[in-house]
Amino acid sequence: MSSGRTRTWRPDWACPAGRIMAQQRHGGSDPTYRTDESGRIWRGIRTPEGTATLAVTPRPADGEIEAAAWGEGADWALESVPGLLGALDDVSGFEPRHPVLAEAWRHHSTWRLGRSGLVMEALVPAIIEQKVTGQEAFAGFRALVHRFGERAPGPGHDLKLWVQPTPEQLRQIPSWEWLRLHIDPARSRTVVTVARVADALERAAGVPVEEADRRLRSQPGVGVWTSAEVRQRALGDADAVSFFDYHVAKDIGWALTGTPFTDEELEAYLEPWRPHRGRVQALVGLAGLHRPRRGARMSLPTHLPSSVPHS
Repeated sequence: MSSGRTRTWRPDWACPAGRIMAQQRHGGSDPTYRTDESGRIWRGIRTPEGTATLAVTPRPADGEIEAAAWGEGADWALESVPGLLGALDDVSGFEPRHPVLAEAWRHHSTWRLGRSGLVMEALVPAIIEQKVTGQEAFAGFRALVHRFGERAPGPGHDLKLWVQPTPEQLRQIPSWEWLRLHIDPARSRTVVTVARVADALERAAGVPVEEADRRLRSQPGVGVWTSAEVRQRALGDADAVSFFDYHVAKDIGWALTGTPFTDEELEAYLEPWRPHRGRVQALVGLAGLHRPRRGARMSLPTHLPSSVPHS
């Protein structure tokens, strides 16, 4: 393996690097993400300085994280490691307020919300995941990256690690190619629309999360759900809740009250946890709490209610 640039980072808590970085993964076959047999996590990313392959190796016995990076964006990628692993996530002030959450927090108190700092990297797959099943969404994202992305630099190439397409490439994809990727016109139009203003949207990583939410939702086809998904991954927004997801409100309601919620009920119920409402959602997910799934598996090509105008 060719030598890359490296850094060693010592977090001030027992950082579960693999669990935290998994927030950035889009499905089990995400071509931009790999975990090898040694537990090293690999990511192919497009930084503001160019493409990079980032490898993160947890050393829990030493309390250290070893990171290596290759490519034009190597320095940027290494600088991003603490934020990516949750060092900027402030858990002070969070109170579980509920026995179920208290138990989940007891088991997952070292988990943090990571921050990639890359808006388009989170936004494109979030748009592709709108109103479709996870299986369909992940397949569409994978096909898009393989067809129009590029191999990650350095050892990422041999690992068959990929980097997402550039905004310029996204803008130039013709309509029939999107259909071949099984990405319908509504979603492909939204991807192309945000790609046209990619530079402006990337700057949302440097503004308060409320302003970032406003900028994201000012784009046609980007609604509450998509903005929350982006702010969770790119900005580490612990208050971002995935409202209008097919499962989130129902699962949180069932886990905390025994009765599935509507999104309106969830919003009211979570108000006491502000600005940690997204942390409540994350803890319910980390604890594996969800309402019993009954009946045949859903076959419709949507995972959001059809009455919801945006994702």
